Amino acid sequence: MEGAFSFERNMNNRKHEAKIERTQQRLEAGSVAEHFPEVVSIVINMTYNQRSIKSILRTCNFSPSSYAFFRVDCLNKDCVDGGFDLTQVITLMIRNHRSESKGALSCEGNDPSYAHSDIVYEVIIQYTQS
Repeated sequence: MEGAFSFERNMNNRKHEAKIERTQQRLEAGSVAEHFPEVVSIVINMTYNQRSIKSILRTCNFSPSSYAFFRVDCLNKDCVDGGFDLTQVITLMIRNHRSESKGALSCEGNDPSYAHSDIVYEVIIQYTQS
């Protein structure tokens, strides 16, 4: 019984540390306006898919005052270090002044014992009129 309690305590500590790290990364990311002054809005539509669980739809909206942090957590409650990083997708879109992109990503978690999720995404970016 002690082993199970110790494992759960370690898992909770890892989750807490990961949450603190993500909060720090979000703060350090700066705002969308700082990095991408030509962007009016970014909308990410996602469909989460995980084995034996019904698909879940989610939309994330970013305004100029939003943090320029485009990482979304994995849906698996036991996944600590995973998630979906859309930073490269979004920065490439902005660099090429693209308004729409679609694709799929798998959870970046590296623990094979968890049933990580995948997402199918659509990113829509609106730019200032120039």
